[in-house]
Amino acid sequence: MAYPGLDEVSVFLTYLPSLASSKVPRSSRRWHLQPDWARTMIDFPNHSRSYDRTRRAVRFWGHDSAIEASFYIDEGALKHIQPGANPNESGFLNAFDSHRDLICAAAARKYVRGSRGSYDLVAGDF
Repeated sequence: MAYPGLDEVSVFLTYLPSLASSKVPRSSRRWHLQPDWARTMIDFPNHSRSYDRTRRAVRFWGHDSAIEASFYIDEGALKHIQPGANPNESGFLNAFDSHRDLICAAAARKYVRGSRGSYDLVAGDF
């Protein structure tokens, strides 16, 4: 996506510390993707996730207002963030659950409003 007059767009990922306390449910915590030119917010309130055998990845969803975006984190990325994960469906789902905040942060960095319907996370994203 090109923006007239901008060669490069600075992006800052911030986590709202006021929502990081243990008293606030995880579903209420928000990640903010904030470029210099606009403020984009993606939330991950849906804790559902599933293993896609065809893609060899765990699928999860984020929401930007009424827009739903699908994210896939592949087996290689899950092995990278949890090297001892069992190499099967339940092992990859457990690795995802154990590192959900880290994965959602990487997904928020990769997300671009209105860009596409799904995003792939690979080991290089961590």
